[in-house]
Amino acid sequence: MSKVIVLGGGVAGLSAAHNLIKRGFDVEVYERNPMYYGGKARSIDYDHDRTYTHPLPAEHGFRFFPGFYQHVTATMQEIPFRQGKKKQSVFDNLVATSRIMVARYDKAPISTTASFPRSLADFKLLIHDITGVDSGLTREEVEFFAGRVWQLVSSCQERRQNEYERLSWWQFTEAARFSKTYQHLLVEGLTRTLVAAKAELASTKTGGDIFLQLIYCMTDPSVNTDRVLNGPTNDQWLLPWVSYLREKHVSLQQGISAVRLNLDPSARQIASVTLQDWNGKQWEVRGDYYILAMPVEQAATLIRDDLVQADQTLGYIRQLAPSVAWMNGIQFYLNKDVTLNQGHIICCDSEWAITCISQAQFWDHYHLQHRGNGDVRGVLSVDISDWTTPGRFTTRKAAQDCLRDEVAEEVWAQLKHSLNTDQVRLTDDMRVDYYLDRDIRYKTSAQIQQEQQDLKNLEPLLVNQVNTWSLRPESHCGIPNLFFASDYVRTNTDLATMEGANEAARRAVNDVLQASGSRERPCEVWPLHEPFCFALLKWYDSRRYAKGMPWSGTFPLWIRALTVLLGILYLVRGLSIALLRRARLDKEAIFVIGTMVMTLGFTYLAARFNWGPVSAFVLAFGMFAWLSSYALAEQDYFLGRLLVFGLTAGIVELAADHWLVDGIHGLVYPHAEFRLWSSPLYMPFAWAVVLIQVGYFGFLFSRRHGLWASYLFTFLLGMCFIPLFEWLARYASWWHYHKSLPGVARTPYFIILGEGLICMVLPAIYNKAWKRTHLDPVINGALFGIWIFLSYFIAYQLLG
Repeated sequence: MSKVIVLGGGVAGLSAAHNLIKRGFDVEVYERNPMYYGGKARSIDYDHDRTYTHPLPAEHGFRFFPGFYQHVTATMQEIPFRQGKKKQSVFDNLVATSRIMVARYDKAPISTTASFPRSLADFKLLIHDITGVDSGLTREEVEFFAGRVWQLVSSCQERRQNEYERLSWWQFTEAARFSKTYQHLLVEGLTRTLVAAKAELASTKTGGDIFLQLIYCMTDPSVNTDRVLNGPTNDQWLLPWVSYLREKHVSLQQGISAVRLNLDPSARQIASVTLQDWNGKQWEVRGDYYILAMPVEQAATLIRDDLVQADQTLGYIRQLAPSVAWMNGIQFYLNKDVTLNQGHIICCDSEWAITCISQAQFWDHYHLQHRGNGDVRGVLSVDISDWTTPGRFTTRKAAQDCLRDEVAEEVWAQLKHSLNTDQVRLTDDMRVDYYLDRDIRYKTSAQIQQEQQDLKNLEPLLVNQVNTWSLRPESHCGIPNLFFASDYVRTNTDLATMEGANEAARRAVNDVLQASGSRERPCEVWPLHEPFCFALLKWYDSRRYAKGMPWSGTFPLWIRALTVLLGILYLVRGLSIALLRRARLDKEAIFVIGTMVMTLGFTYLAARFNWGPVSAFVLAFGMFAWLSSYALAEQDYFLGRLLVFGLTAGIVELAADHWLVDGIHGLVYPHAEFRLWSSPLYMPFAWAVVLIQVGYFGFLFSRRHGLWASYLFTFLLGMCFIPLFEWLARYASWWHYHKSLPGVARTPYFIILGEGLICMVLPAIYNKAWKRTHLDPVINGALFGIWIFLSYFIAYQLLG
């Protein structure tokens, strides 16, 4: 068993360990923090210098999980969590916010929906935002910014990567020629509050991509744009994660720092790593592979000259290390649960670029009154993103030059001036205590004289500045057993976030799999979501880019028309998924039901335009391939076994088809088709698809209403759905029944009854465990194929 040494126990390190242990590696994780795992994501027990018996929850900065996150949330779904007697995953601890507030100095705040409107109140608020809010922006500013957003939407990936990486967000939005309101509300509001970056320095590629992801989330009815945990991060995520990893025998050790990577010059690979504890004791550990899951400024200290000589590109990490900024949190503990807003608040005019959220409203099972001094009822968690701009109300110093109490007083003043405009929301008598992130430390006198500031930050945040993509490493390098897993690695996410860290870890694990020759399945890595409705626009721009031409907002009429149609389809798709989720259906159920809708839609078109037997072949094999691809991609054991069951039943059903065609001469297929016995070649696959779709409906019904009720439901469903399919098949020229047989809509009565009998037993089969042997789906499929014949035969004797 290969051993992997993971240096760093933040989200990246834990994600790497999580995916490695699943694939059979021996994993050791070393984290420098002596008390907590999770890096910047951790929450902290604040005991007010040990005066609180039960500490208050604090944090480096509040956590939020945008709807475009895929990697970290996929990992969260694999971490078990028990809430009372209910077993679930930590992913189930995410709750959606419903509102976003933009607070301003001397003006009423702007509140809007956090996601696509889901209620009448949401639509009313959206209409009010469009028609009744005085944003202070001119029409020219709104139209110009909308044009810039449209340029991002319709630009090809190559243009974003190469042109927009070299262009700052400030330049792209032409902020200098517009008003302060435009700069604060639209330009700086994104970069300072989301990624702790100055608009003058932040890359348009990074800022623009993330801005688009948020817009896409807000316009997709199936996505919750903004989610938060329903309690402190440690309780609801990190501690269950650490427990899970320990149960899987991951070695997790704290209070240990990596001080040197020891290179074997002859083998040109890492021979060992030197570690050090808090007492200064040093020792070496050896592994087969090493993953640096540390922030860039810490990783840079391990990139010594001998490593750079082995791979010169590693020197870029040392150049990248200064590209960091401060984004740290402060929590105000209040004697009231002041909701303020049902989600995040952006204080767009604040000098220190503060954002905040009132957290207790989302913590249903967490009781603040039992913590601290007993007076705390609410937690206002604030992120400070600008530590270099002078304050305004209680100090003229920049935050990094203030004492800790001075930081707290100025932040509180900026909050009050942002939120107490149209009504009083915060008052001084609400404050019980505060906690400023302990990563913000006082410097020594020598450090102050050298750098002219009182505070230092132990954990700054990487900022994607203009032209720094070329400095960032891949997850692998020229040293064959050294890999990188942190948010500065090149990823699709391209942002210093938990999502970026998790994606980087997945990439590093995949590199380890390749280096070790493992046959284990690689970790899934997803691209950023790009709505299909804009595909033609991007294709057209990619052709222009390949010819060296600039972006143009003028598109051919046919592209604009098709984009509108695709946009309508995209919206309908999102609404459909949202409705299915509202019915408490999981991803698998939504997919299967979606294939059923697609099957009916395709069959209707085939009947409407008489596409002929070839279309039946395309539908049967195409839908079976789609279901199989989903089962493989999602490692869906249940659906995979249903596919084997359905195909086996479809093969055995050929006997029933033979009886219908050549026995009673009731069923007629077109002559010019490839045959299996008396049936078209595609028929077993068509039966497999139909049985999965109809049976899945019965399976869902049985989970809510019991097995006996599901028999009646599936019987009626079979008598309705399959005959509808039969009726459409006649007009598509797939098959038809002899006109002498009595029936309705050219479908014989005995066929309708027989297909009801066929479907009636499907819930019983779908609810079987099927875990005894791998032959279970084959055996069940064969027996069901016989039942198909018996159902038709019995129905024919009764009604034929």
